[in-house]
Amino acid sequence: MSELKSRLSDASLLKTDSYVDGRWVSGETAFAVTNPADRQQIAEVADVGETGARKAVAAAHEAFAKWKRTSVFERARLVMAWHDLIMEHVGDLGTIITAEMGKPLKEARGEVAYGAGFVKVSAEEATRLHGETLPVQFPGARGWTIRQPVGVVACITPWNFPSAMITRKCAPALAAGCTMVVKPAPETPLSALALAELADRAGIPRGVFNVICGDAEAIGPVLTRSPEVAMVGFTGSTSVGKLLMRQAADGVKRVSLELGGNAPFIVMDDADVEKAAEGVLASKFRAGGQTCVSANRIIAQDSIADDLIEALKAKIEKVKVGSGFESDTDIGPLIHDEAVGRVHKLVEHAREKGARIVTGGRPLDDELGGSFYAPTLIAGGNFDLDIARNEIFGPVASVYRAGDEKEILRVANDTPYGLAAYVYTRDIGRVHRISEGLDYGMVGVNAPMVGSPSTPFGGVKESGIGREGGKWGVEEFTELKFVLLGGVE
Repeated sequence: MSELKSRLSDASLLKTDSYVDGRWVSGETAFAVTNPADRQQIAEVADVGETGARKAVAAAHEAFAKWKRTSVFERARLVMAWHDLIMEHVGDLGTIITAEMGKPLKEARGEVAYGAGFVKVSAEEATRLHGETLPVQFPGARGWTIRQPVGVVACITPWNFPSAMITRKCAPALAAGCTMVVKPAPETPLSALALAELADRAGIPRGVFNVICGDAEAIGPVLTRSPEVAMVGFTGSTSVGKLLMRQAADGVKRVSLELGGNAPFIVMDDADVEKAAEGVLASKFRAGGQTCVSANRIIAQDSIADDLIEALKAKIEKVKVGSGFESDTDIGPLIHDEAVGRVHKLVEHAREKGARIVTGGRPLDDELGGSFYAPTLIAGGNFDLDIARNEIFGPVASVYRAGDEKEILRVANDTPYGLAAYVYTRDIGRVHRISEGLDYGMVGVNAPMVGSPSTPFGGVKESGIGREGGKWGVEEFTELKFVLLGGVE
């Protein structure tokens, strides 16, 4: 912990207790947080367990009564103050992300700024929430709608974007008038606790924003089953999302779920192959491939597939793997050794089934001493491989061949997931046909990334429910109420 503190300009951002009702709370037990680049412990964080979770829910429930009546302009001011402090401490927040998650420092700082964008947009959009005056069939009556905050919101966030996934959920909820209980991933709690420290400095009142760390099996059921929690937000695997949804169903709670993906990256025969290869690199290898919107299946038309593979090979072999604190690192480690083993198992299955490992295809433990995996390119596989059917979540690009548009759409949509998809083409007709034919919540056309603080982020099918970002993200945390007034005449 002392080594991480020495990297920070403001060492007081490094917290190891949970933040409940405006106070820092310890637990009876603790768990280790390690740097995946060298497997060294960087902190020991208190586990507040079920008791701490109940206290956080109670604090949020009590604070909601006042927070929901606070002027939306005052709420927006406080949320914007949080944004300003986040941007003021981009360097330190990025350092914490690199230490506990492993992504390169430049990329980590980019995540902090990206996440802060959601805070800014949420503060602005909250002041524009409005209802409508509606015609009614009753003489002498008037009708209108109003938007009101849902209530206490429990958010369970992942390790791959330990800062942005919190701000993307919490900022719109806070701005809309909800109070929060956040449960961060045990791999990356330090980012969440640093954000809680900055929320406290911004003046967000006690009980409005709470962060609790500890065992998911003890804390999760409290958040999903407590009658005082009105809504559950989650980003993570589809399997865990389904479990949380089942638990929340007993109380008919609102859920917002951003789950797994199996993104197709389609390259048509009229595309600029060099730019498409650059797009694959940007989409596939960001955060070491550990994002839900990473290109999972690169689908190329037959006539340009070989050219795309050669272009990708040349680029992938130049990717530098190493510690996120090294200035020339392009991608860091995977989150832990289990992730390395899972990715390698997918690669080995593809190899056994006849796919060709063009480059990479091995763990880098012996060379780098951490949870690293070589940037990998696979060709010659088919769509029945495990690596095509499952989310890879690692630095592995797998290229598949297809024929015409009809076949491409069929194989691209042949998955229970529907989060993000990408298509590279210079034919405007294809742009419309393919983007409309893809069963996905987001489509990037000649663009390798689809997320933005001002645009809707979310998927269809088993990739989730609800949208984050822009006005849609704020509306997600409100209830629409209709009011009928009689006796006007």
